[in-house]
Amino acid sequence: MTNILIHGLGQTDKSWNKVKNILTQDNINGETPNLFEIAKNYPLTYENIFTVFVDYCNSFSDKFNLIGLSMGGLLSIDYAITHPEKVNSITICGVPYEIPKKLLKIQNFIFKFMPKRTFENMGISKENFIQLANSMAELNIEEKIVKLKCPTLVVCGEKDSANLESAYKLNNHIKNSELKIIKNVRHEINIDAPEEFAEIIKEFTIKNYEG
Repeated sequence: MTNILIHGLGQTDKSWNKVKNILTQDNINGETPNLFEIAKNYPLTYENIFTVFVDYCNSFSDKFNLIGLSMGGLLSIDYAITHPEKVNSITICGVPYEIPKKLLKIQNFIFKFMPKRTFENMGISKENFIQLANSMAELNIEEKIVKLKCPTLVVCGEKDSANLESAYKLNNHIKNSELKIIKNVRHEINIDAPEEFAEIIKEFTIKNYEG
Protein backbone atom coordinates (compact mmCIF):
# COMPACT_ATOMS: atom_id res chain seq x y z
CA MET A 1 0.00 0.00 0.00
CA THR A 2 1.45 3.34 -1.07
CA ASN A 3 0.80 6.69 0.56
CA ILE A 4 1.83 9.87 -1.25
CA LEU A 5 2.61 12.56 1.33
CA ILE A 6 2.34 16.08 -0.12
CA HIS A 7 3.88 19.10 1.57
CA GLY A 8 2.40 22.57 1.93
CA LEU A 9 3.42 25.93 0.51
CA GLY A 10 5.91 26.75 3.27
CA GLN A 11 7.35 23.23 3.52
CA THR A 12 9.44 20.73 1.55
CA ASP A 13 9.33 16.97 1.15
CA LYS A 14 11.59 16.68 4.22
CA SER A 15 8.74 18.01 6.37
CA TRP A 16 7.27 14.50 6.17
CA ASN A 17 10.43 12.66 7.28
CA LYS A 18 9.22 11.76 10.78
CA VAL A 19 5.78 10.60 9.62
CA LYS A 20 7.32 8.64 6.75
CA ASN A 21 9.80 6.88 9.03
CA ILE A 22 7.04 5.84 11.44
CA LEU A 23 4.91 4.47 8.61
CA THR A 24 7.91 2.59 7.19
CA GLN A 25 8.33 0.78 10.51
CA ASP A 26 4.82 -0.60 9.94
CA ASN A 27 5.71 -1.63 6.38
CA ILE A 28 3.63 1.16 4.87
CA ASN A 29 5.29 2.86 1.91
CA GLY A 30 5.41 6.65 1.98
CA GLU A 31 6.38 8.64 -1.12
CA THR A 32 7.26 12.32 -0.62
CA PRO A 33 7.54 14.37 -3.82
CA ASN A 34 9.24 17.76 -3.65
CA LEU A 35 6.72 19.90 -5.51
CA PHE A 36 9.12 22.77 -6.14
CA GLU A 37 11.73 20.42 -7.58
CA ILE A 38 9.42 18.54 -9.96
CA ALA A 39 7.98 21.85 -11.20
CA LYS A 40 11.30 23.68 -11.53
CA ASN A 41 11.15 23.86 -15.33
CA TYR A 42 7.84 25.77 -15.33
CA PRO A 43 6.61 29.13 -14.06
CA LEU A 44 5.68 28.42 -10.46
CA THR A 45 1.89 28.58 -10.36
CA TYR A 46 -0.65 26.28 -8.75
CA GLU A 47 -1.86 25.17 -12.18
CA ASN A 48 1.64 24.15 -13.28
CA ILE A 49 2.38 22.37 -10.01
CA PHE A 50 -0.86 20.42 -10.41
CA THR A 51 0.10 19.46 -13.97
CA VAL A 52 3.45 17.96 -12.92
CA PHE A 53 1.85 16.44 -9.82
CA VAL A 54 -0.61 14.59 -12.06
CA ASP A 55 2.28 13.21 -14.10
CA TYR A 56 4.03 12.13 -10.91
CA CYS A 57 0.95 10.35 -9.54
CA ASN A 58 0.14 8.71 -12.85
CA SER A 59 3.57 7.05 -12.82
CA PHE A 60 2.31 4.68 -10.10
CA SER A 61 0.68 1.56 -11.51
CA ASP A 62 -1.40 0.68 -8.43
CA LYS A 63 -3.97 2.71 -6.54
CA PHE A 64 -2.69 4.84 -3.69
CA ASN A 65 -3.69 7.17 -0.86
CA LEU A 66 -3.04 10.90 -0.94
CA ILE A 67 -2.17 12.73 2.27
CA GLY A 68 -1.73 16.48 1.82
CA LEU A 69 -1.12 19.45 4.11
CA SER A 70 -2.51 22.86 3.11
CA MET A 71 -1.58 23.27 -0.59
CA GLY A 72 -0.86 19.54 -0.63
CA GLY A 73 -4.44 18.99 0.48
CA LEU A 74 -5.73 21.12 -2.39
CA LEU A 75 -3.68 19.07 -4.85
CA SER A 76 -5.11 15.90 -3.31
CA ILE A 77 -8.66 17.15 -3.80
CA ASP A 78 -8.05 18.14 -7.42
CA TYR A 79 -6.33 14.86 -8.28
CA ALA A 80 -8.99 12.70 -6.61
CA ILE A 81 -11.68 14.52 -8.61
CA THR A 82 -9.92 14.24 -11.97
CA HIS A 83 -8.44 10.74 -11.49
CA PRO A 84 -10.84 8.87 -9.16
CA GLU A 85 -9.78 5.50 -10.54
CA LYS A 86 -6.26 5.96 -9.11
CA VAL A 87 -7.15 6.92 -5.54
CA ASN A 88 -8.15 4.76 -2.58
CA SER A 89 -8.62 7.67 -0.19
CA ILE A 90 -7.39 11.16 0.60
CA THR A 91 -6.44 12.81 3.87
CA ILE A 92 -6.47 16.60 3.83
CA CYS A 93 -4.92 18.62 6.64
CA GLY A 94 -5.14 22.33 7.42
CA VAL A 95 -7.06 23.08 4.23
CA PRO A 96 -9.17 26.27 4.04
CA TYR A 97 -12.80 25.97 3.03
CA GLU A 98 -12.43 29.30 1.26
CA ILE A 99 -9.18 30.95 0.16
CA PRO A 100 -8.74 34.02 2.43
CA LYS A 101 -7.89 36.53 -0.31
CA LYS A 102 -7.41 39.53 1.95
CA LEU A 103 -5.13 37.57 4.26
CA LEU A 104 -3.20 36.27 1.26
CA LYS A 105 -2.56 39.81 0.06
CA ILE A 106 -1.33 40.83 3.51
CA GLN A 107 0.93 37.79 3.71
CA ASN A 108 2.40 38.46 0.28
CA PHE A 109 3.11 42.05 1.31
CA ILE A 110 4.97 40.73 4.36
CA PHE A 111 6.82 38.16 2.26
CA LYS A 112 8.34 40.96 0.18
CA PHE A 113 10.26 42.19 3.22
CA MET A 114 11.46 38.77 4.38
CA PRO A 115 15.07 37.76 3.61
CA LYS A 116 15.62 35.69 0.48
CA ARG A 117 17.35 32.92 2.42
CA THR A 118 14.03 32.14 4.18
CA PHE A 119 12.62 30.98 0.85
CA GLU A 120 15.84 29.52 -0.53
CA ASN A 121 15.85 27.03 2.37
CA MET A 122 12.70 25.61 0.77
CA GLY A 123 14.39 25.44 -2.63
CA ILE A 124 12.34 28.30 -4.04
CA SER A 125 13.03 32.00 -4.70
CA LYS A 126 11.09 34.74 -2.95
CA GLU A 127 9.65 35.89 -6.28
CA ASN A 128 8.45 32.38 -7.19
CA PHE A 129 6.96 31.86 -3.74
CA ILE A 130 4.90 35.05 -4.02
CA GLN A 131 3.89 34.16 -7.59
CA LEU A 132 2.68 30.75 -6.44
CA ALA A 133 0.74 32.19 -3.50
CA ASN A 134 -0.95 34.72 -5.81
CA SER A 135 -1.93 31.96 -8.26
CA MET A 136 -3.91 30.23 -5.51
CA ALA A 137 -6.08 33.26 -4.71
CA GLU A 138 -8.85 32.33 -7.16
CA LEU A 139 -9.17 28.64 -6.28
CA ASN A 140 -12.78 27.69 -5.51
CA ILE A 141 -12.56 24.92 -2.94
CA GLU A 142 -16.24 24.96 -2.05
CA GLU A 143 -17.11 24.20 -5.68
CA LYS A 144 -14.58 21.38 -5.92
CA ILE A 145 -15.35 19.34 -2.81
CA VAL A 146 -18.91 18.44 -3.82
CA LYS A 147 -17.35 16.40 -6.65
CA LEU A 148 -15.28 14.22 -4.31
CA LYS A 149 -16.34 10.57 -4.20
CA CYS A 150 -13.49 8.75 -2.46
CA PRO A 151 -13.26 8.25 1.33
CA THR A 152 -11.89 11.48 2.78
CA LEU A 153 -10.36 12.23 6.15
CA VAL A 154 -10.28 15.87 7.25
CA VAL A 155 -7.57 16.55 9.84
CA CYS A 156 -6.81 19.79 11.66
CA GLY A 157 -4.78 20.88 14.65
CA GLU A 158 -6.83 22.15 17.57
CA LYS A 159 -4.71 25.33 17.63
CA ASP A 160 -4.78 25.91 13.87
CA SER A 161 -7.11 28.88 14.32
CA ALA A 162 -7.01 29.82 10.63
CA ASN A 163 -8.38 26.45 9.50
CA LEU A 164 -10.27 24.88 12.42
CA GLU A 165 -13.69 26.19 11.39
CA SER A 166 -12.91 25.20 7.80
CA ALA A 167 -12.25 21.62 8.91
CA TYR A 168 -15.81 21.31 10.26
CA LYS A 169 -17.23 22.86 7.07
CA LEU A 170 -15.24 20.51 4.86
CA ASN A 171 -16.43 17.53 6.87
CA ASN A 172 -20.04 18.70 6.57
CA HIS A 173 -19.86 19.21 2.81
CA ILE A 174 -17.71 16.29 1.65
CA LYS A 175 -19.66 13.08 1.25
CA ASN A 176 -18.10 9.98 2.79
CA SER A 177 -15.79 12.03 5.03
CA GLU A 178 -14.52 11.79 8.60
CA LEU A 179 -13.02 14.43 10.89
CA LYS A 180 -10.07 14.23 13.27
CA ILE A 181 -8.96 17.14 15.45
CA ILE A 182 -5.51 16.72 16.99
CA LYS A 183 -5.26 18.41 20.38
CA ASN A 184 -2.63 21.01 21.26
CA VAL A 185 -1.27 21.17 17.71
CA ARG A 186 -1.07 24.04 15.25
CA HIS A 187 -0.97 23.97 11.44
CA GLU A 188 2.08 21.80 10.72
CA ILE A 189 0.72 18.53 12.04
CA ASN A 190 3.29 16.46 10.18
CA ILE A 191 6.11 18.20 12.07
CA ASP A 192 4.50 18.89 15.46
CA ALA A 193 2.64 15.60 16.02
CA PRO A 194 4.20 12.99 13.69
CA GLU A 195 3.48 9.95 15.88
CA GLU A 196 -0.22 10.70 16.34
CA PHE A 197 -0.63 11.78 12.74
CA ALA A 198 1.08 8.64 11.43
CA GLU A 199 -1.25 6.47 13.50
CA ILE A 200 -4.29 8.34 12.15
CA ILE A 201 -3.03 7.88 8.58
CA LYS A 202 -2.35 4.20 9.16
CA GLU A 203 -5.80 3.53 10.63
CA PHE A 204 -7.71 5.41 7.93
CA THR A 205 -5.77 4.12 4.93
CA ILE A 206 -5.88 0.50 6.03
CA LYS A 207 -9.62 0.75 6.59
CA ASN A 208 -10.12 2.06 3.06
CA TYR A 209 -7.52 -0.07 1.31
CA GLU A 210 -8.38 -1.62 -2.04
CA GLY A 211 -5.74 -3.94 -3.46
